[in-house]
Amino acid sequence: MNVYRRLEELVAAAKQRGPVTVAFAAAQDRSVIAAAKAATDLGMIRAILVGDGPAISALAAEAGLTDARIIDEADIDRAALKAVELVSRGEASVLVKGQINSSNFLQAALNPDCGLRSGRILSHLAAFEIPGEPKLAFHTDGGMVINPDLEDKKRILQNALEALACIGIERPRVAVLTANEQVNPRMPATMDAQALVELWQQGFFPPCLIEGPIAMDVAASAAAASRKGIDSQVAGAVDLFLLPSIEAGNLVGKTLLHYARAKMAGVILGATHPMVLVSRSDDAAAKLNSIALACLLAPVSRVDTAPASAAIAL
Repeated sequence: MNVYRRLEELVAAAKQRGPVTVAFAAAQDRSVIAAAKAATDLGMIRAILVGDGPAISALAAEAGLTDARIIDEADIDRAALKAVELVSRGEASVLVKGQINSSNFLQAALNPDCGLRSGRILSHLAAFEIPGEPKLAFHTDGGMVINPDLEDKKRILQNALEALACIGIERPRVAVLTANEQVNPRMPATMDAQALVELWQQGFFPPCLIEGPIAMDVAASAAAASRKGIDSQVAGAVDLFLLPSIEAGNLVGKTLLHYARAKMAGVILGATHPMVLVSRSDDAAAKLNSIALACLLAPVSRVDTAPASAAIAL
């Protein structure tokens, strides 16, 4: 079983996999270009930059990015759609959001004619590098499903477990987070947690170890579990935290980033190909980490296995 201690280990693994072709939607953004440059220099990606051609060219020249393909489309929404089409046609394996609103980006990604719909739920998987912690903590879902019910949580968990298996994390320890460990009909999240554990016991999920309902202090600390008299096989060793709501995921994630000085990689799961939907305020390092995670999850494409000189003409 792989244990990733730092985000740089994800970057190293993506580098070892070899170049994955990545389409950047509305790439006229300095931090996007910087991330594309860093990933290209590492041999991690082949970049296709779609958007305002003159602006992209100027930023690429400023960054020293000389070997990316640039597709000129000044209209942001059409640029996003062109980037999506590249992925849909198999000419790229990862889609990355650039200088475009998230809702517009997702609208293009889910276009009924040329989008990346798979019939699965779209969910967010985040990997946090938290100072003082021995390994990365994966969280889901803090950015996509607004009010998940039990069926949604089943599908969110399925997405995340398959992603972790893809990067070599076998039989991950999962904490289904709630406010406490007691099942209470007045707290629906605890009922959902109990149901998910029962499904796991019936073999519904890929190989893993699931506990819930479980509070964050117990999930994060074996000592806290011991003080509470809770016998837990995951406490202090959780690989994947399943958050009860988008508010909980968003608050926990942003608290880690801003107060614990954590670093993060994030990817959207459930489409035909992984998507990177980081905030426009995120720096180039955060974008690079997210691109690395997406590259590790990307399906092998004919364009990725072709020599650079034989890449599909655009």
